[in-house]
Amino acid sequence: MRILLTGANGYIGMRLLPVLVEAGHEVTCVVRNRNRFQPAADLLSKINIVEFDFLQPENAIQQFNKKQFDVAYYLIHSLGDTFTTLKEYELRSVGCFVLVATLCQVKQVIYLGGISNQVNLSQHLLARKVVKDVIIRSGIPYTIFEAGIIVGSGSVSFEIIRDLTEKIPVMVVPRWLNSKCQPIAIRNVINYLKESILNEQTLNKTFEIGGPDVLTYKQMLSEFASVRGYKRYIFSLPVIFPGLSVYWLYMTTSANFTIARQLVQSMKNDVICKEHTIQDIIHQELIPYREAIEMAFLKIEQNMVVSSWTDAASSSISNLDLNQYVEVPVNGCYTDRRWTEIDNDKVEEVADRFFGIGGNQGWYYADQLWRIRGFMDKLVGGVGMERGRRSETDIQPGDALDFWRVLLVDRKNYRLLLFAEMKMPGEAWLEFSIVKNKNRSVLKQIATFRPNGILGRNYWYAMLPFHFFIFRNMLKRIAGK
Repeated sequence: MRILLTGANGYIGMRLLPVLVEAGHEVTCVVRNRNRFQPAADLLSKINIVEFDFLQPENAIQQFNKKQFDVAYYLIHSLGDTFTTLKEYELRSVGCFVLVATLCQVKQVIYLGGISNQVNLSQHLLARKVVKDVIIRSGIPYTIFEAGIIVGSGSVSFEIIRDLTEKIPVMVVPRWLNSKCQPIAIRNVINYLKESILNEQTLNKTFEIGGPDVLTYKQMLSEFASVRGYKRYIFSLPVIFPGLSVYWLYMTTSANFTIARQLVQSMKNDVICKEHTIQDIIHQELIPYREAIEMAFLKIEQNMVVSSWTDAASSSISNLDLNQYVEVPVNGCYTDRRWTEIDNDKVEEVADRFFGIGGNQGWYYADQLWRIRGFMDKLVGGVGMERGRRSETDIQPGDALDFWRVLLVDRKNYRLLLFAEMKMPGEAWLEFSIVKNKNRSVLKQIATFRPNGILGRNYWYAMLPFHFFIFRNMLKRIAGK
């Protein structure tokens, strides 16, 4: 079967791709930036990759004319700062997708959205419903799945619940955390998406999918804490202003402000399945919430997290093309260059250290200062330090790494390049590399800053005392000295 997989580098797309390939399908992945799409090496030879932006429909005919596919998955989700821009992005993207599906003579469109069976929907869920309506009216046979919270390592819901339960022993939460939801394990979602391919019983139908448990958000926090062996105290207040709830979620979790606001709005709605017909068509054992959490942590402990929502989030939030930042500029920049010699037999050990930097490993020196910088970044609307890293051992271009974004990973030549996503009056890069010589090798560490005007230059000089101690000692510890 010829499959067109859009949103292939997103959280769901990265989980679905190996399942489709294993089932013997011919998969073409559509991504906006090829360099940020890093599937497992054994998959690359079995798939096709198309670089295309669904927000630019003018290029659709040139890119997809004369191509044919049996099934097309729509797994794209645009994020905007306001409902107006969110709705605009969603309409433009899905409109382009319908055009592509028509050009490619697709026999079935499969879409995963959010449960929208309530009357007063949040702006986020309304936008997802807009997408559903466009697909239904397109005239192309469709299968639409609507889910609530998806539980799996790396999912936005899972990671936010994890942040809250691991960091806050006593929580005072708004009353709307008593809203009900029906969480579903990522494994069940992927199975529904796979088994619906040209399944006549699913054509031109919309299905609500959920797990076997119906819980309040407060119960989900308590259950999560119980699975992890934490004692947590959660108190509900009758009134907490929505704006305060957004800031509370933003400051205590890895969610950026836009996502925090959308989640707070959506949590006011019950997201429970009102129909269960899919269970009679696609038979599978639905995984309970507690078991889904345990399965997710098994993946985390084995460093087998395939995808994380943070890896795709920044590309949805901004139009920043990170390709242009892979070449570190020289003119008009300030640099902090440091190097130290290392023994040739220590090269792999040292490289493993800088390829494993960030997340739970930390930054090898003054981690508390790094966390303070992350907190300050959050205060001014930045991403902060809560994102961590997708895997303790694996790192790929496009990964989020605390408040950095991974631009380049070259294990063969021992080079790692990071680009700062924190709020600052300029742009910053941090590079680690090893140059091998005959008898001894050199570990190089270069911090580059391109200031934006007077404010940027003043920022660099204000940070010099911190750079002197932090960068010097970080280099020594990475070198193992």
